[in-house]
Amino acid sequence: MGKKGVILSGMRPTGRLQLGNLLGALDNWIKMQEDYYCYFSVVDWHALTTEYEDPGDIRANVKEMVIDWLSAGLDPEKCIIFKQSEVKEHAELHLLLSMIAPLSWLERCPTYKDQILQLKEKDLATYGFLGYPLLQSADIMIYRADAVPVGEDQAPHIELTREIARRFNHLYGEVFPEPQTILNIVKLLPGVDGRKMSKSYGNTINMSASPQEIKEKVRLMITDPQRIRKNDPGNPEVCTVFAFHKIFNPPGVKEIEELCRNGEIGCVQCKKLLADQMIESLEPIYEKRQELLEKPEYIDEILNNGRVTAQEKARETMGKVREAMKL
Repeated sequence: MGKKGVILSGMRPTGRLQLGNLLGALDNWIKMQEDYYCYFSVVDWHALTTEYEDPGDIRANVKEMVIDWLSAGLDPEKCIIFKQSEVKEHAELHLLLSMIAPLSWLERCPTYKDQILQLKEKDLATYGFLGYPLLQSADIMIYRADAVPVGEDQAPHIELTREIARRFNHLYGEVFPEPQTILNIVKLLPGVDGRKMSKSYGNTINMSASPQEIKEKVRLMITDPQRIRKNDPGNPEVCTVFAFHKIFNPPGVKEIEELCRNGEIGCVQCKKLLADQMIESLEPIYEKRQELLEKPEYIDEILNNGRVTAQEKARETMGKVREAMKL
């Protein structure tokens, strides 16, 4: 059976990935690489839109993230893995699209307004931040992608991309498909303290954590605050440990729930069972990561091969764009 079409997706390089990244995006990417022509981009230019004052070690973060991608199961034989800034055609298309993109389309993006409110400590009154949804459109359109897997919060960006593609095609002739939105199937997990899992809260678990790290993180998880003694009846709905059991221990989750409600299992024992399940599930990722850390040249090779293939497609697209715009 042939491939269904072209997929483009990407992540900002912020260092090692946590379980939210695995369950929210990577698990879906790994499935899609079997059925689509997939381009997965490390979007390092996007990282600068909010972190331009202190970019940190973006280069090191790129490699850390690619290692996590490969450890989770992305296969460079089945998908294209590359760094956005190494394919300069992204910037060229972004510039040309900026000539036809109405300001009002960018200003109405919900994530633009939301991040302005959430990141008040940062000076985001920049052209780059206002234009980052358009750069995202260029990322998608340069590969003439048929679809983009995103979370619900990013769906308006794909709608913007469709509008931009439609406007370009109307002005200059048919060049771009209008990409469809594929909503990610997201399994939500709280942080170890019960709040939203976030690096800023320090409550995350790395997807490539060692067995010892997992045990320590599980030990710190918040349980039912009303449960004082081992044989007190528990309420699994308010227990962080139970939320993780639902993801990592599906066959045993009903039994765990009953034992907890009846006060027949203590929180320490429940945490031990969870840690064992998580280690069994995540240890292959940890071991693969340890193996890849010994092969830095292999990561460079993958990114270089990805750049060559991505650039070939991007140059083909830009040839069509220049011809359509009579440049």
